[in-house]
Amino acid sequence: MNTTQVKAYGAADKDADLKELNINRRAVSEKDIEIEILYCGVCHSDLHTARNDWGGTLYPAVPGHEIVGRITKVGSEVTKLKVGDLAGVGCLVGSCSTCDSCKNDLEQYCSNGWVGTYNGPDKLLGGHTFGGYSEKVVVDEHFVLKVPANLDLAAVAPLLCAGITTWSPLKHWKVGKGSKVAVVGLGGLGHMAVKLAKGLGAEVTLFSRTPDKIQDAKDLGAHNVVISTDEDQMNAVTGEFDLIIDTVPNIHDINPYVATLNYSGTIVLVGYLGPLDPFLNTVPMIMGRKSIAGSLIGGIAETQEMLDFCGEHNIVSEIEIIKMQDINKAYERMLKSDVKYRFVIDMASLKA
Repeated sequence: MNTTQVKAYGAADKDADLKELNINRRAVSEKDIEIEILYCGVCHSDLHTARNDWGGTLYPAVPGHEIVGRITKVGSEVTKLKVGDLAGVGCLVGSCSTCDSCKNDLEQYCSNGWVGTYNGPDKLLGGHTFGGYSEKVVVDEHFVLKVPANLDLAAVAPLLCAGITTWSPLKHWKVGKGSKVAVVGLGGLGHMAVKLAKGLGAEVTLFSRTPDKIQDAKDLGAHNVVISTDEDQMNAVTGEFDLIIDTVPNIHDINPYVATLNYSGTIVLVGYLGPLDPFLNTVPMIMGRKSIAGSLIGGIAETQEMLDFCGEHNIVSEIEIIKMQDINKAYERMLKSDVKYRFVIDMASLKA
């Protein structure tokens, strides 16, 4: 297969800073769309992959799965979009398309293994996939999304991971007018959970460990803030919530939040991967039919639904735009939670 060499930023190994390098993109085939990348969001998964925090990273690693740009080429059989359209690519660029999950628009749960936008198996060129820290990307049209033209394009980028990661559980658990939703953690995921839950008509509460997030949460649309380290405030919301979106990315005790669920309520973990510690107390779960669940991004149809909803309600991420050359500094700041609430790379800087 013919390829084109493009500029990108990637890591050569787990201890290396990201720096400029060249990668190959495949030629556009009948069902492919080529996108000039204009903006790419920076996700915690990018950092974890670059530094091999989860193991299994393939190098060179070129992260980036919050991609927004403009279509520059389409294959002869593409019907979904055309040259010149705005388009997005999220965390997925492939799946088997034949399993039950794929047939039900749940490609993120593909039984045969979905293909990640980066660090996934490149079934056409061999090797592994490269992400959005690059000049352009070529993707099968099924995995390309239409971007509403009325939204701030840079601020759309994080919707393709942070947005869909919180939208999917909100929709699965049927959040709407009258729902009482709480969010744990006000970072890249948490701030989108607040915005989207409010947009769906829910009464939204933020759980925060300290009072310094109160005004920020309310500015983003939260109706209430509960300080989770204050026993009186936690007792005051016992049995209150239908759904809790827990976005905290590290190990933490979820037992105190279980008590704040209404009967049949659910805590959905979207930020943390790993064992729960300390032990989970099942008594309040059994006595109130309460559930602990997990959720992973969303399928392509669901992601398009989310983008369309955001276009209708003018919902985007809160962002700080950076140059590609500043990505290593951005990673260090992200580890300190020193961003409100998502870095987005202006990819024009890669061409400078």
